[in-house]
Amino acid sequence: MGIRFAGWGVGLGERVVTNDDLSTSLDTSDEWISERTGIRERRIGGSASELGIVAARAALADAGINAEDIDLVLLSTTTGDRLIPGTAPTIAAALGIKCGALDLNAACSGFMYGVAVARGMIATGSRRVLLIGAENLTRWVDWDDRATAVLFGDGAGAVVIEASDDDAVLSLNLGADGTLADLIRCDHGGYIWMDGREVFRRAVRVVVDSSERALAEAGITIDQVDLLLAHQANLRILHAVADRLGLPHEKIVVSLDKYGNTSSASIPLAVDQARNNHQLETGKIALMTGFGGGMTWASAVVRWS
Repeated sequence: MGIRFAGWGVGLGERVVTNDDLSTSLDTSDEWISERTGIRERRIGGSASELGIVAARAALADAGINAEDIDLVLLSTTTGDRLIPGTAPTIAAALGIKCGALDLNAACSGFMYGVAVARGMIATGSRRVLLIGAENLTRWVDWDDRATAVLFGDGAGAVVIEASDDDAVLSLNLGADGTLADLIRCDHGGYIWMDGREVFRRAVRVVVDSSERALAEAGITIDQVDLLLAHQANLRILHAVADRLGLPHEKIVVSLDKYGNTSSASIPLAVDQARNNHQLETGKIALMTGFGGGMTWASAVVRWS
């Protein structure tokens, strides 16, 4: 039994904060931020549950199904509403969904890890899984730290994943290296911290390796890939990954200029942009890949249906 992506939705923080807005309180500028990251603005506001509920409702509507059609709610987040309990049950209750619900934390790789978990659940009998990536990252940002304050935004993306005779996911590759845990971290009561240069170096390496493994498993060559739907952390990382894979830059879907780094929400937000731009027609091949704290990484080759 395979899977297909049946419906998508997004939820975004209400307030738009531009680079110029940040330059009024930080020693920075629109030019400095955009040249180094590709980010021009970000959305701020909303808890993980609030944003996740909006995205999930949109995904259910897009799939044309109701709450009772869902067998599992899976939330990928690093910024749940509380330490205990998890946030997925809160979202499920708000939607009127009565089934299992759990949180998953694989940082910015979380959405792709969620795809893997959903695929496994469907292989063992579930019919439909509601997968949500939702983050309230700005709650954990030190707004006096120029290195991190310019990077993050709040948002959510959701997808209904359902059983299908034809598997849209041609391959999956997951990995983690806990010896690199301190490269990106947020301790209890603290702020997000990262070693930007080392994260850049490691991220390009692991994403390229994971992507190549996923392509090989799927029997797909890089010239057959129509779109790169990658975690939206930094435009330079996206370009470096594409260059090493041999993928033209015009095949990269870029949404970080509008949303910043939204961790688990970034890949579904990129999917939403690609769908709106009519880039994801039936039969298109997409390479979906993410990396994040842990350090974790995950890639999939997907044939759109």
